[in-house]
Amino acid sequence: MDPPRNAVPSPCIGLCTLDSDGYCRGCWRTGNEIGSWMRMSDSERRRLMEQVLPVRANEATGFAAQLAGRERLQQALLPLGNAPGGAGWNREELEDLLPPGPPVEAAVLAGLVPRANGTQVLLTRRTEALRNHGGQVGFPGGRVERSDRNALAAALRESDEEIALPSSQVLALGYLDPFITITGFRVTPVVAIVDPAFVARPEPGEVAEVFEVPLDYLMNPDNLRLVEMEHRGRVRHVMEYAWPGHRIWGATAAILYNLRRRLELLG
Repeated sequence: MDPPRNAVPSPCIGLCTLDSDGYCRGCWRTGNEIGSWMRMSDSERRRLMEQVLPVRANEATGFAAQLAGRERLQQALLPLGNAPGGAGWNREELEDLLPPGPPVEAAVLAGLVPRANGTQVLLTRRTEALRNHGGQVGFPGGRVERSDRNALAAALRESDEEIALPSSQVLALGYLDPFITITGFRVTPVVAIVDPAFVARPEPGEVAEVFEVPLDYLMNPDNLRLVEMEHRGRVRHVMEYAWPGHRIWGATAAILYNLRRRLELLG
């Protein structure tokens, strides 16, 4: 009896764009390999996934090998092949403040840059004129559009539009848990490695500044403050980092906290 079809799941993560070498930037298969996937035996699929695709990915994104602790980081993240669901891990805190109706889907790219002095987190400061979160520090990202296949595609598209970060200089690792904002956005963070050779070109209408903060600083519990404030009859809690020249708070601080907690759960 023939083994059941698709016993080995497809490596597709919904980022279906061929690069100049003819490889899909999401799964690293060729167009022919994608087209013949259903006709392959399980042994052929396993060989492709375990022996061929990792080599192609490493050759195309050599910068990713420079990231210290990459294996542990990847273990802490949700897989790219299955975008996380849920209303947002912080929804209870904001339940009485959210606008009516379903949340607006959004995605951000939490980029990690391997440097000689340690891993850096890529952040932006938004222009003051923006309607949502103007002047605040955040990750590149924005609303998921109908043309985006998933949150990963949206995060990469927005990063290219906002700071001219091409997908060829990004290696996505996985998702963090969705986060809900007081303005009604359900944000899905994508954690990715960014080529240290990348040079940002901020879109002046959206981004005022691009800067980096050491990951070690942001993962140190001593550097995260929980600020209490009263709003609409109850005490609220807002997370905040104090970094020279910048206030990293709100959704951005909470996303970094979520990353820290996921790493801590690994032990």
